[in-house]
Amino acid sequence: MEMPTLTIGSRTARLPIVQGGMAVRISLSPLAAAVAEAGGVGLIAGSGLTVSELAAEVRAARAATSGVIGVNIMVAVRAFKDLVHAAIGEGVDLVVAGAGFSRDVFGWCRDAGVECVPIVGSARVARLAERFGASAAVVEGVDAGGHLGTDQHVDDLLPEILDAVDIPVIAAGGIVTGADIKRMFDAGASGVQMGSRFVATEECSASDEFKRLYLEACEDDIVLIKSPVGLPGRAIANPLTERLAVGDYPRIERCKSCLKECGKEYCIMDALQRSQRGDVVEGLVFAGTSAARVHDILPVGELMARLEDEWRTATEEEAQ
Repeated sequence: MEMPTLTIGSRTARLPIVQGGMAVRISLSPLAAAVAEAGGVGLIAGSGLTVSELAAEVRAARAATSGVIGVNIMVAVRAFKDLVHAAIGEGVDLVVAGAGFSRDVFGWCRDAGVECVPIVGSARVARLAERFGASAAVVEGVDAGGHLGTDQHVDDLLPEILDAVDIPVIAAGGIVTGADIKRMFDAGASGVQMGSRFVATEECSASDEFKRLYLEACEDDIVLIKSPVGLPGRAIANPLTERLAVGDYPRIERCKSCLKECGKEYCIMDALQRSQRGDVVEGLVFAGTSAARVHDILPVGELMARLEDEWRTATEEEAQ
């Protein structure tokens, strides 16, 4: 028994698993290429990278695999247009856009023959995306890590969005096992996007300290924080999140104006870069609720095989 494939426009992945594009510098070419080579869709996170850095990451991933490679770029970043064009110029298969909505990106992708996949949090936005030419949509529920565009669980969002559009719908938020994947398929999703589970892989570019927090986290450790992006964020509790909770924001040393709009309470890019490098005291460790169910660090190939086996077992058990 084989997992169904995932077709997004003209691109088809052998496995219906999209690896989340986690910024800043968490999802880079080693992780994306390994996922694509194993049959899924590998995403490089463009937010927080320079244009030349993103182009280099896409080239490295392309050199390592012939699988499906894409980028995830926040609409909220000031360099959004330049990052998208850099990725398109290096031959990505798809562009995933979240933390905002851009009408222009659909045209850029269409003109280049690249699939455009927005992250949506409501049926209204999903319909709008389909009308502008989206090849698929990622429905991200409140259990996801990082910036959140909804307070609803993916189980509640998925039915209304499936009713609203005809394009493939990819479920995200709180998915960590093959049994979770089956549950999303049973609900009508064409695929799943998983971020937190891929942090705990050997190919992920997060620091060892960052990954260790995932392995040690329990449900009570996953908290919501205020982000200057203007959306709530989900992260693992640490001294920084405790400061943020009481409004004790770290001083901004030097503002690079990286966001189109920023509350300037503190520098989100600095906080994310710190944790990626290993500072999990003053750095921000974004994570979904499913991080509490991650207990080991695996090579990507082994993880993908495990997810297939878990999905197969759950499917066979239901058939008995």
